[in-house]
Amino acid sequence: MFHGAITALVTPFRNGGIDEEAFRAHIEWQLEQGIHALLPCGTTGESATMTHEEHESAIRICIEQVKGRVPVLAGSGSNNTAEAIRLTAFAKKAGADAALLISPYYNKPTQEGIFRHFKAVNDAVALPLFVYNVPGRTGSNILPSTVARMFRELEHVAGIKEATGNLVQVSNILEQCGQDFLLFSGDDFTLLPSLSLGARGVISVTSNIAPARVAALCEAWEKGDAALARRLHFELEPLNRAMFMESNPIPVKTALALMGRMTDEFRLPLCSMAPAARDNLRAELARAGLL
Repeated sequence: MFHGAITALVTPFRNGGIDEEAFRAHIEWQLEQGIHALLPCGTTGESATMTHEEHESAIRICIEQVKGRVPVLAGSGSNNTAEAIRLTAFAKKAGADAALLISPYYNKPTQEGIFRHFKAVNDAVALPLFVYNVPGRTGSNILPSTVARMFRELEHVAGIKEATGNLVQVSNILEQCGQDFLLFSGDDFTLLPSLSLGARGVISVTSNIAPARVAALCEAWEKGDAALARRLHFELEPLNRAMFMESNPIPVKTALALMGRMTDEFRLPLCSMAPAARDNLRAELARAGLL
């Protein structure tokens, strides 16, 4: 069900709340541009500063707007296992096709604690689960042996968003888990090399602003056109770098505001982009033909 380019959706805000009209329009544009699946309430969607009610609302809006045209992978992770279970149960009830759960952050569990966290969710909710490994944000790395153990022993664990940027780790995970395991690059920079190792696609920030191009790269690889995939990779790399001029999702939401698709309203502690960085971002968007 899941393959190719999955957009980690930005959540538009207006006057302190979710801008539902802009959110639905953004989702519809993604579908029109040929994206393969959508992820509401990930890191890029500012889930960390949403209330539970807003989190559920964003998932519900996305599923309603998609109307089954592509799969929806709902972000439902937490560093609180009971909360992760509750959010994942809601995602299933709302009609999500799967859930993405970040490894518990801040409290820095051991590998055994990480395994037990995902086991608790697996045992409580019968929904395909994707592990989200991003040590730069969580403070702990899910080792390939732990990923393989989850895939072997936990019925609903189907794959991983691997965001270490470490291709050795990507290789080790795929070696230990086998070809039935659904690994997605969690970094736009490493999409093409991850595909060459056996990844199924990417959970992408850049596809918020260039969905057709990211989808085209994945489709080229799936069709065996490595030359086209390589060309698209190098075309996208300047945009990929631009999306991380400042902490994600500040640049991507600012880019969408410059493109006229939503406001660049953030919630503290995220704030507006520095003027010089904003000017550099505008220049990169113009170079890429996105303004």
